Amino acid sequence: MSTAKTTAKIKKLAIFGVGLIGGSLALALKKAGYCETIVGCSRSAEHLQRAIELNVIDSYTLDPKEAVKGADMILLAVPLRAIQPVLESFVDAIEADAIITDAGSAKRSVVKAVKNAFGGKIPANFVPGHPIAGREKSTVEAAVVDLYIDQKVIITPLEETSTEALAKVKAMWEASGAIVETLDINQHDHVLAATSHLPHVLAYSFVNTLSKSEYGDDVFAFTAGGFKSFSRTASSDPVMWRDICLENRDAIVKYLDDFQQDLADLSEKIKDSDGDALMQVFTHSKQTRDRNI
Repeated sequence: MSTAKTTAKIKKLAIFGVGLIGGSLALALKKAGYCETIVGCSRSAEHLQRAIELNVIDSYTLDPKEAVKGADMILLAVPLRAIQPVLESFVDAIEADAIITDAGSAKRSVVKAVKNAFGGKIPANFVPGHPIAGREKSTVEAAVVDLYIDQKVIITPLEETSTEALAKVKAMWEASGAIVETLDINQHDHVLAATSHLPHVLAYSFVNTLSKSEYGDDVFAFTAGGFKSFSRTASSDPVMWRDICLENRDAIVKYLDDFQQDLADLSEKIKDSDGDALMQVFTHSKQTRDRNI
């Protein structure tokens, strides 16, 4: 992780959505001495006051236009369907050289929201981003200074994105300890549908199925480590994951369809007591995971 700088690289960072993602970035940048000041903005004064108490942000406001006044970096760390309304609340108040970036998990959705908010144009200072780090808890209390150390942050620059804005957003995430990589937005949305969105959907569905068991609460009373690991993400923020499913619908449905077919095939193998086939599937899965993760 970067050591403290003698001169801050960001004068004022405005964070919309001071939860796990935005809060952890704020803590990391504070430790690195990377920002002169960090202001938080949301609809809840109580939530923002808690962020002050935890020393996550330096100040807060409920007024989006006040939040972006003088800000040279703006981070949108809100649910996907809140991005356009948030942008529209301050679009006419941002500084001419202010850089806007986000932490959204479906980049095509974010790009569409930005384009709508800016009257059909993508500003050169907009840099789409997505930190691939997180926990099932999303509140500011969950924010930690080391969340991004050696974790990947994906940036998906557009044709309109200026090289200077891109470099500044990349440097900001690197200051938090992250490894920054670049993807095309379509590639990003399909890869994340497979590796992040599908597992979350399966975890929610899995817990929901078990909640209907004829054995009631006993199903959950006798759980081991495997159950807790697999179902952990079902404790994630439902609003955030509802928005992700709606905004990256086609890619998620594609992988859900593939999974359902594989699951049906596996069910047939179990019904047929086909031990050799099961061994082949399980061995292939183990080897694939061990080789790649």
